[in-house]
Amino acid sequence: MSMSSNRPLEGDPLAPHRGRLLGLAYRMLGSRSDAEDIVQDAYLRFAGAHDVHNPEAFLVTIVTRLCLDRLKSAKARREVYVGPWLPEPVCDTEGLSPDAATELADDLSFALLLALDRLSPMERAAFLLHDVFDTPFSEIAAMLDRSEAACRQLATRARRAVRDQRPAPAATPDNHARLLMAFGEAVTSGNVARLAELLREDAVAITDGGGRKTAARNPIHGADKIARFFIGLAAKNPGHELRVEPAVINGAIGALFYVDGELDHTLSVAIDGERIAAIYIVRNPDKLRHLLPASRH
Repeated sequence: MSMSSNRPLEGDPLAPHRGRLLGLAYRMLGSRSDAEDIVQDAYLRFAGAHDVHNPEAFLVTIVTRLCLDRLKSAKARREVYVGPWLPEPVCDTEGLSPDAATELADDLSFALLLALDRLSPMERAAFLLHDVFDTPFSEIAAMLDRSEAACRQLATRARRAVRDQRPAPAATPDNHARLLMAFGEAVTSGNVARLAELLREDAVAITDGGGRKTAARNPIHGADKIARFFIGLAAKNPGHELRVEPAVINGAIGALFYVDGELDHTLSVAIDGERIAAIYIVRNPDKLRHLLPASRH
């Protein structure tokens, strides 16, 4: 389901760096489409530059600064966004690789992206560049136009906040898939008690419709409320053809839900130990468009 336009083109000067640049922009913005715009803009600036001795450092710097600029306008858009905001789900995580051996290099989970979203733009940039993309603070200082000491402080504050807000990724892939399957079976059977047993008592469910599709206007907290919400939703679709396709969403097993042949939403979960800690549903069509075949865009 990856987009063919993201595959390196023959003779493409960005080819060696494209995954790293897209990965940085996506993690900064939480939007695959905005990340692609940023990388394209960076390419145009690179093409017009002269005497670039280190293309990768030049491109990472441009992408970082463009993302910081984009976040200013994103803040204004977020203030009028209808309901909770979630990142755009992605299935082709390999195309967003930081090409680094850091602890968080492979983590594209919604839990991490939402933790990043609560940081200031500068904290987010310093943390991602150092802790995910393994960039030395000397280079980060030049990219952010701050001292090395200031960049270290930014990253330290961000690291502490991420650690506090991000559930521990304790689930194995098999356990993740098993819990997701059990969740689907409980919803289908209408078993509220069984569904609640699969959830942590303080679990949260977030649905993002962006004002374009029906969704809960606020996060839903608590196992029992979440169980009743999902079983109530399932009961509202009589007479419709429902199809569920397993999919790897942001690096973990999730699902694509189709109603009458149209992609309606993505579902992914965060697992903490043996229970589901969070459920993320993206219904906003603008955030699902990049998952559709090219002919459907």
